[in-house]
Amino acid sequence: MNSLTLAHQGGWDEILMVAGPVLLFAWLLSVARKRAQTLADTGTAESTDSGPSGSVSPPS
Repeated sequence: MNSLTLAHQGGWDEILMVAGPVLLFAWLLSVARKRAQTLADTGTAESTDSGPSGSVSPPS
């Protein structure tokens, strides 16, 4: 089979050319969202558990 005849075989290759990058970006967005949520949860837990970070007294 010649590789040139593989280029337009019913449109499946065009679907892959579009769906591949879309799926890649969707996966990357999912990973980034999970990391951001984990960092937000960790930051919230640390800020509520430790209290104020240092003693602050009002100016006299």
